[in-house]
Amino acid sequence: MTIIDNAVYVDGHRTADPEGLEETYFLLRQRQGMAWIGLYRPEPEELRSVAEEFDLSHLAVEDALAGHQRAKLEHYGETLFLVLRPARYLDEVEKVEFGEIHVFAGPDFVVTVRRAESPDLARVRRRMESEPEFLALGPDAVLYAILDQVVDEYEPVAAGLENDIDEIEDDLFAADPGVSRRIYELSRQVITFQRATAPLAGILQSLMGTGPDGVPDPELQDHFRDVLDHAIRLGERVSAFRALLQNALAVNAALVAQRQNDEMRLLTESSFAQNEQVKRISSWAAILFAPTLIASIYGMNFRDMPELDWIFGYPMALALMIGMGGILFLTFKHNKWI
Repeated sequence: MTIIDNAVYVDGHRTADPEGLEETYFLLRQRQGMAWIGLYRPEPEELRSVAEEFDLSHLAVEDALAGHQRAKLEHYGETLFLVLRPARYLDEVEKVEFGEIHVFAGPDFVVTVRRAESPDLARVRRRMESEPEFLALGPDAVLYAILDQVVDEYEPVAAGLENDIDEIEDDLFAADPGVSRRIYELSRQVITFQRATAPLAGILQSLMGTGPDGVPDPELQDHFRDVLDHAIRLGERVSAFRALLQNALAVNAALVAQRQNDEMRLLTESSFAQNEQVKRISSWAAILFAPTLIASIYGMNFRDMPELDWIFGYPMALALMIGMGGILFLTFKHNKWI
């Protein structure tokens, strides 16, 4: 059903539940009250029927049909066109789901076009119907109630994001390889959330200064001011979230660089230790090579070797072996190879 709820109010009391839009138009003209029509993903012909009856701007209607609008407030004569980006936090996947709601408000009507499950406009309607004196203030009161509900539903979202940021801060020093991706994804959600909440202050200030019937009732001024206060505090929290995530990203980059430096240092130390071992092995191999070379020369079976018949030949060979080995040992020791 595209028409979720449809009623005509007189002095804040629900006087009729029309079965269709044509009956709503007839009863509104007959009873001189206020029509409140709630639509969910309406067909173009339904929205154009409403636009024709209440003389809505075709630009605003096209925006409502196209969707994907930024949060804004536009004035078209005596008609207001309000776009809000409600949100809800999904605990099971730890993500924020954003919706979209368009509100047309005139002197005697409010038309809401909802494209997501949030906000709960049925709750808004029940609340207003339980306070007929307040609802009797007209479309401005309905605008306040919708804005108040949207801002209230932002609070659990902010709490969920805050909890996610706390978890990221814990994961930063746990060397979790997936923390960079999580920071990036959470930053995107916070930026989208900030785009949804940032225009609220300007929207509320505009509504406090003007409306379909001129300056709103003083009682409504107080209510709008209360929502404005909540919206400003919410905006400050979201800005703090963004700053925290930027800091977390910088800290994570520094920690990754530090871990890479530590790994490089360990590799360098390991390579240095291996080089030292190679030097020692090479030094001892060179020391042992000298006597081996001499012994192998004198071990060759040649008949004519002058040193074989010399009485000092054997001692000379031993001395030569020891001397060359000693010289090499002292040289390598001096160069700190051994």
